[in-house]
This record gives sequence, structure tokens and C-alpha cells, in this order.
Amino acid sequence: MATRYDVAIIGTGAGGGTLAYALASTGKNILLLERGDYVPREKDNWDTRAVNLEGKYNTKEVWRDRDGKELHPHTNYYVGGNTKFYGAALFRLRREDFGEVKHWGGVSPAWPIAYEDLEPYYTRAEQLYHVHGERGVDPTDPPAPAPYPHPPVSHEPRIQQLADDWARLGRRPFHVPLGVMLDETNPRKSRCIRCATCDGHPCLVSAKSDAQVVCVDPALEHPNVTLVTNAHVTRLETSASGREVTHIVVERQGTPETYAADVVVVACGAINSAALLLRSANDRHPRGLANGSDVVGRHYMGHVNSVLMALSKCPNPTVFQKTLALNDFYFGSAEWEYPMGHISFVGKLDGDTLRAGAPAIAPGWTLDLMARHSLDFWLTSEDLPDPDNRVTLDREGNIVLAYRPNNEEGHRRLTAELKRLMAQQTKCQVHGHECHEGLFARNLYLGQRIPLAGVAHQNGTIRFGRDPKTSALDVNCKAHELDNLYVVDASFFPSSAAVNPALTVVANALRVGDHLKARLR
Repeated sequence: MATRYDVAIIGTGAGGGTLAYALASTGKNILLLERGDYVPREKDNWDTRAVNLEGKYNTKEVWRDRDGKELHPHTNYYVGGNTKFYGAALFRLRREDFGEVKHWGGVSPAWPIAYEDLEPYYTRAEQLYHVHGERGVDPTDPPAPAPYPHPPVSHEPRIQQLADDWARLGRRPFHVPLGVMLDETNPRKSRCIRCATCDGHPCLVSAKSDAQVVCVDPALEHPNVTLVTNAHVTRLETSASGREVTHIVVERQGTPETYAADVVVVACGAINSAALLLRSANDRHPRGLANGSDVVGRHYMGHVNSVLMALSKCPNPTVFQKTLALNDFYFGSAEWEYPMGHISFVGKLDGDTLRAGAPAIAPGWTLDLMARHSLDFWLTSEDLPDPDNRVTLDREGNIVLAYRPNNEEGHRRLTAELKRLMAQQTKCQVHGHECHEGLFARNLYLGQRIPLAGVAHQNGTIRFGRDPKTSALDVNCKAHELDNLYVVDASFFPSSAAVNPALTVVANALRVGDHLKARLR
């Protein structure tokens, strides 16, 4: 007989970890199933060679692309999910993102809930994840009654200089909302030390607000919460009617195990959650669990992302670079009426990280020299939901990710706007206008842009909605076709917007948590 729980949550990232925290105080028996283990605490956590060049913490799993070619996904299976490795940029979606937005490449669909429905949960999410920021500077900032719980993370001198330059050009640069446990008024007691390896690395001193540190660990202090690691959920089994999930089938270090729960919540990330539902097909759900609408696995989105390096003759000594952002072109400009997207920074690049996918080297530069003299931008534009951009399974049950980029003109224009801004910098005392050397495209892994393997912003494969014919989940993220199955990772997104999805996943998990508390009563 399988041990029976009140709630079983599959996955411990931004969705699953946060939901476990939200439900921990109910006294209900909660099971957390995590495919991986804890990230080992070791010196390599902060080593860019180990993390970026050798991919030490990446999954070794191989997926396929639409042509059947091998795809080595840049993703991680650990307690805390991909938040262990994220850059902790925690943005709200813009209020307009919840409605229908016209893009150059088509229409971004409306959500079945409004910004106002999620706003109280955004506020709770920012408190829970220790977000530092400043309201009302970003012109696209959605309304919020409460200030950020912590002041914005200060800019280092080179970044401050750029912020001043942009402000002088009439732009509205602002501080990136960051989930870090930093106290700049008392550096000696601050957990965060503003190191150079926040973005893309696990935090060795547990000062980054990831789901393990802020949610899973506190949840496990409650005796009613159980975590099982190295537990790869292979399928979900249903009752004869197909109306409820009865068993969770797990492979644990080569041995099959079975669990059962009154409520089952899937939170494995948009790609793996879709794959799990597809693998769980049965007589009642021939196309996959909760997939009568045939949308499960479809509408995969991951943003149109680029990393661009702006080289200067002067070095950039910045350590913690990811503090500045610009949304002036998020919804377009005076010259172009369509959305372009979001400009911010990645963590400071170094020579080892560049070796993982060398950019076109400027004449007379080496990778180490480029890294010392670059400002390292991250550009995000919205990709639109396309039913043919999708997760499927091959005959062996392995993941196939088929994706063609779309809505790219906005991204091209965003890059051009950044080039214009960088050409108008004034403030070099040594080289004057000649300091700026130009902008170089650098894909974290070769080519012009973050390719298919870069799945950090994965979303949209199990969309929620009010119509069971066009969505898999209802507004509470419960499957239309099953009474006890929920999905709380970024799978539920009907559109991707153009900011990082993590805070919206966290806020939605808190929202679904309130719904489940009422249900469990």
C-alpha cells in the first residue's frame, strides 16, 4: 500500500517550493517529491569554470529538437529547482501584460485573471523572497500599494555612470528588483556579500532568495512536511473514471516506488510538467493527462533573449553588475508602436564564461581582456504562443522540444535602441567619445542568441483559461478534466510577457495556496 498524503507536490522550485511553504502551517500531511538532491555546498559553487565552462551542475539528460538532433538542456534538477541558479531578478508582469497586447508578429493573448487578482500575492511574494527595489521609477511599473520590503541594491560606479547617462538622454533607468539577503547599511552582518557569481551560480552562503532557502527549508521545520529527494516521477495513474489521480509512480535510485495523495500538484518546470502529463496517457486520457483540449505541451515560450557585450577602452571593474534596467521600449517608442522588450544586465562575464561560447572577438582583444572591459547586457523580448512550438515525447518517452522563434522584429529594434544609447555615452574622462568600442553579440552558448537549450524562462505548455476547449487548467490552475490535479510552475502562462517569469510563478503559487487551504478545510 502506498503511503497516503493530503497533498503531494512534484518539484521544489519557484512554484512547488513556494506552495509547500504556503501550505506547511495547515497541519495537513504534505509530501514534496524532488527529482534531484540538494546542491552540494562546495567551492565550485562560485567557480565560473566549473559552472559555465564545464556545466558541472547541469543535467546530463539529453533531449531532442524538432529534427531529432541531440539537445543538451541548460537546466538543473535540485532542491529549489532552477531558482538555485537564477539571477534573482524578480519582476512583476506589467499590468497591460494581463490583457491582449498587439505585437509586430501577432497578438499576445489575455490572461483569464487580471493584474489586480494577482497584485496582493505579488506583494506577499516580494516579502517572502526579500525583494529589493524602488517603486515608480520604471515608467511601466504596475500599481502597488506597498513599497518594496527592502531598498534597491546600489549601483557600483560604472553602472551608476551609465544610469546617469541614460537619464541625461531622457530615459528612465531603474534598479532591478532583486531577491538577495543584502544589508548595505551593515555589511558586516549582511548575508549577501555582493559577489560576482550570483547570476547562474548557486549561492554558497545561502544569501540568494531561492526556493530552497526561503521556502523548502522553513516548510521542513513543520513535522507534517516530508521531502523525498532523488525521486523521479515517471507517471501519474488515475481511477477507472479518469477523474482523479490515484497513484504517483516514482523511480528512486533504480527502484520503483508509489505514493498517493488527495491532491496532486505538478511543478516540474514547463517542459517536464508537460512531458509528465503526456507520459501519463491512459484509456480515459488517450492524448495525455488533462489533455482533452490537445494543448498540453503546446504554446511553449522561453522569450527572445540575447546577451550583448558593450566594449569600452576603460575597464569595467564592477563586481555585482545586475542592478540596472530599462523598460522605456517595453511597449514601443514614438517611432515604433509595437512592444520591443526589456534591457538589463547579466552577472559580470569573465574569460572562462566567454570560453563556453566565444563571441566574435574584436581585433586586438582576447577573451579575458574583453571580459574586463565589457558591460554585459541581457535583452528580453516577448515570444508569442504558437501551438507548433511544443513539447512532445519520442518513442522511448524522451523529451522532444520543437521551437521556431517568432516576433523577432521587436528584438532587433530593441538591440538597435541599445546601440544608439551606448553610442551617446559621454562620460569618459580619459578617452572622451572614443571610449565606446561597439556592441558585440554573445550567445551564452555560441551563435547570435540564446538558443533552444537555454530554457531558463520556459513557460506556457499547460495554459490556464476559462474554456476547457482551449486550455488545460481552470483559473485556480486545477486541470479541467481531473478533480485533484493542479499545476503551479510557469506552465500555466497563456503569454510570456518580456520580464523574468519567477516572481509571477511565486505569486501564483501563493494564490493557488489560498485556494487549496480553503479546499482542504
